[in-house]
Amino acid sequence: MNRIKWLMLLLSVASAQLLTGQAWAQGADDAKAGQVLARQLCSECHAVDRTQPLSPNPAAPRFETIANVPGMTGAALSAALQTPHRTMPNVMLDADQLRQIVAYVLSLRRAQ
Repeated sequence: MNRIKWLMLLLSVASAQLLTGQAWAQGADDAKAGQVLARQLCSECHAVDRTQPLSPNPAAPRFETIANVPGMTGAALSAALQTPHRTMPNVMLDADQLRQIVAYVLSLRRAQ
């Protein structure tokens, strides 16, 4: 394997470890901060709390529904939040805010 291919492989492995490991480690503090942030930024359209049976905007899924999509991961949710959507305002989140909202949404998963 030549040096460039080897370097690309190492970078890929390092990136994967960051996305699946430390970068997505989620704690209770992150989830609590994410809930506060979600109430401020997302609740105009989405049902952000478990106790809300419907979203204010019927086209916006409840956060609990998003959390329970089969195969939903922190990386997938993060990518979705950073991708512009036609029907969603382009909210700019810094890395901490993104981590917190992802932690909160994933905290809404039902026990399997």
